[in-house]
Amino acid sequence: MTRGPVRIGVTIGLHAEDESLWVNGIKQNALYVAKLFQNSPHRHVVTLVNTTNVAITPRLPWSLEQFPTASFEAMKDSLDVLIELGGQIGAEQTDYLKRRGTRIVSYCCGAEYIQNMEAILFKRPLWTSLFINERFDEIWVIPQVAESSLYFFQTLRRRPVRTVPFVWDPMCLEEKARDLPHRGEYRPAGSAKRLAVMEPNRDVLKFCLYPVFIAERAYRAAPDRISFLHVTNADQLVWDGTEFLGLIGHLDIVRDQKASFVGAFTTPDFLSAHTDIVIAHQWGLGLNYLYFEACWQGYALVHNAHLSPKIGYFYPGNDLDEGGKVLVRALKEHDSRWEAYRTLQRRLIGKYLPTNTALISIYDDLLFHLLSSAPAP
Repeated sequence: MTRGPVRIGVTIGLHAEDESLWVNGIKQNALYVAKLFQNSPHRHVVTLVNTTNVAITPRLPWSLEQFPTASFEAMKDSLDVLIELGGQIGAEQTDYLKRRGTRIVSYCCGAEYIQNMEAILFKRPLWTSLFINERFDEIWVIPQVAESSLYFFQTLRRRPVRTVPFVWDPMCLEEKARDLPHRGEYRPAGSAKRLAVMEPNRDVLKFCLYPVFIAERAYRAAPDRISFLHVTNADQLVWDGTEFLGLIGHLDIVRDQKASFVGAFTTPDFLSAHTDIVIAHQWGLGLNYLYFEACWQGYALVHNAHLSPKIGYFYPGNDLDEGGKVLVRALKEHDSRWEAYRTLQRRLIGKYLPTNTALISIYDDLLFHLLSSAPAP
């Protein structure tokens, strides 16, 4: 087919007229994908399409000039492709678009196999409001989600599934950090370092316990180099039951009162105010925003994300012995090369930016393959 401008909608699901981009990562993801298609040499016309009844006003945290935003009703007759990403369309909306000839893509950013498994095993309500749309033309899954859930999507939704590159941009990070000291970027501040664990602690994929254990191992090896450990999104673990307290009470860093377990914070603010080194552990999500945010700002990141092993300070799998050694190395060496480290991190992360021409080309190929293929029944 002849390649030219495509009218693309990327869905969002607003819950408030001034909804924060830091409630979760899904709206950031929609912005980054929209920005990538905007940067295509084919000059696509890209609109964020809201799937809820919340009004679209200038109170939104993004520029409506840079990212035109409209309701589904306003856009339903003006799209060649709708990418369902941050807000779900229903059966009637799907039917309307299909009758118009609009191609519909499900862009999957969540490890839904894991989420469904946990919903079933731990009685977490999920299926009472879940709509499984079997009429997508294609399903696009980012790499870290494909590992666990690609065949889950393919089986449940009965449509072709393609693994697509991860996209990230520092725009939300830099806007949030604009008024922080040094724009939220890392600066050396003494030989004893503040450690931070910032896992969401909502499921087994990103949980704080192994990062805390890595901090413990480093604390046993080099206690004078660690001033404190902060664990965010963990207050409920302390107050809601005895299991977590009973376990961490055996750790020296806790016994010595050098650890706190606090609530939720936005990443840029917590990095700037309370952090020198971030410790992370993932199990089935080998790319995520927190890692890029920390590294882009120059903070040492100790992590096991196998899909991006060259960023930060990497340890393999669940090897906490190696994780502790890597943390001690970061404690000793990071400040001697912090500026070169930040420069390197930004260069490495560059492959994921929506301005990367190679990445844009891959997504254009996906788009035009979608349009040249027979539509789903």
